[in-house]
Amino acid sequence: MIEHDKNLTTEQKALAVNLNDQQYGTFVEIGAGQEVARQFFSAGAAAGTVAKTMSAYDMQVSDDIYGKAGRYVSRERLEQMLDYEYDLLRKRLDAVRSQETLYFSYAATVTAKSYSQKNECHGWIGIRLQLEPGAPASEILMHVRMLDDTNREQSEALGILGVNVVYGAFNYNQAPKVFIESLLDNLINPFGQKRIEIDLIHFSGHQFSDVENRLMNLHLVRSWCCRAVMFDAKGSSEVPMSLLRKKDVLVIRGSFKPPTKVHVDMTEAAMKQFLEEDGVESDKVCTVAEITMAELDSDVETEDADFLARVDLLNKLGYNVLISDYLRFFRLRSWMRRYTQNRIGIVLSILDFDQLFDAKYYKGLEGGILEAMGKLFSGNTNVYVYPTRRDNKLITLDNVEVDDNAQYLLKHLTYNRLLAPIENWNDENLHISARHIATKIPLGQGDWEQQLPEEIREVIKARCMFGYCELPEA
Repeated sequence: MIEHDKNLTTEQKALAVNLNDQQYGTFVEIGAGQEVARQFFSAGAAAGTVAKTMSAYDMQVSDDIYGKAGRYVSRERLEQMLDYEYDLLRKRLDAVRSQETLYFSYAATVTAKSYSQKNECHGWIGIRLQLEPGAPASEILMHVRMLDDTNREQSEALGILGVNVVYGAFNYNQAPKVFIESLLDNLINPFGQKRIEIDLIHFSGHQFSDVENRLMNLHLVRSWCCRAVMFDAKGSSEVPMSLLRKKDVLVIRGSFKPPTKVHVDMTEAAMKQFLEEDGVESDKVCTVAEITMAELDSDVETEDADFLARVDLLNKLGYNVLISDYLRFFRLRSWMRRYTQNRIGIVLSILDFDQLFDAKYYKGLEGGILEAMGKLFSGNTNVYVYPTRRDNKLITLDNVEVDDNAQYLLKHLTYNRLLAPIENWNDENLHISARHIATKIPLGQGDWEQQLPEEIREVIKARCMFGYCELPEA
């Protein structure tokens, strides 16, 4: 079993790589200086590791070397850099180096804190390497956000991260989750805050052919490398900024175990109202189904299979999927506001109304529930509330009960249309409960089938999801 050594310093990691006479490669860094290479030089014995360092800052120079790219800080550019540098390294040295050499190329293209602009501080980082002499290459790519306030601090943090990447790629490659857990080593500031956030990771190549990248991205959230990860409607991991930038976002939160007709009706009914809001255009709307980490099982193996099933089913409905550890709605809204200034709509069942108005969720906030509501509804944000039936009584936003001390707050939000009732729902769906259906699926065919969209029902049965193929004991 491979264990993560949390006590190693950045210098110790860099020196360990330098002293391994098999590992030999290049460092190419665009943006934020050459801090990764500097770490290896400063540790000593770098002649045993570093074949070349380079930093092609000028765009024309960069294009001449790597070819044109749509954007310079992009996955496309990173892959061009790795292709070129790794192939060139092998071409130059294969004939003269020992056959036991493990070649690697580390590359980064980032935009750090600018002297004159308020820019998004982010970048793409990757390594291509051999993990056995003569073996085909393996590769790890990631997207990062720098959280420090100054260019100098961000550059320093990127240097530490680069050492973690190189060291981890050689030492933790047989345990990708351990590799992920090691990425933030020595990157927590004295106040306990992360200096780097990693919101996408992708493993590929010879060593990682069996890696399920969606699970690796889920592990980014589990290991606190980031607070949320996204998957597009085809199930591929995506940088949140790529999906949400300049989009109007409609997000429905739920367990989706499984997605039911009521989830579809909630989304479609809310969408009709969302499209009527000022400035919302249908071709700029991103529909997102969000699952909080609290909705996943505590058993990791069960959770992984369950998680993949839910992502696949939500993709069948055409939804992008967001996995976050944000329990409180205003935190989720603040996270989305990083990436878009357009309108945000949140779809909420009246059954989950207590999560919005229960004061216990806002302990620790100086302004309590008032502060939370101010942050949730501060500009271009609406919450659309879907009704339910309870004991044959229709419960809507107009007659839902909240604590006495929250009644006037509820009236204020509804009067100003910040909280809006969903107006056109399918009454036949109001009795549907995903949790109830989940208990019936393992029992085989039944009336639960009619409560799911056809495409969802057929996939569950064909792939034996949620225990469908397990027969009950006699």
